[in-house]
Amino acid sequence: MLASNPTALQVAMVTPDCSGTATPVAGTLGRPRFFLIAVLAVAACTAPTKQAAEGSPGFIEELPEQVALLAAPYQNLQEVTLKPEDGCYWYRHVGPVETTMLPLRTVEGRPICRAVKGKAAAAG
Repeated sequence: MLASNPTALQVAMVTPDCSGTATPVAGTLGRPRFFLIAVLAVAACTAPTKQAAEGSPGFIEELPEQVALLAAPYQNLQEVTLKPEDGCYWYRHVGPVETTMLPLRTVEGRPICRAVKGKAAAAG
């Protein structure tokens, strides 16, 4: 006869053990799944341990004063690089989810770039 409490946990199926005794199915299948879920949950909550070293290679050691004066105040001026592909300054932004390189911008939002020698300015 079933228990009258509808919230009571009952194991309906059993599997025979090698010794001939019956073990509950929930007891044999639940532990590995629970362990896997617990390990994944703990691993997802850990903070990254590798931090950038001070003076990372590739960053400008001393930013030109004109560039520092033009840059908006919310940007990281300690880790700036000049990309040869576009001639613009880029800074390392450390966000809550990822770390990425962003273009260094003025207060008005324009990117800060070096003048390209040998090319005439576009008239228009």
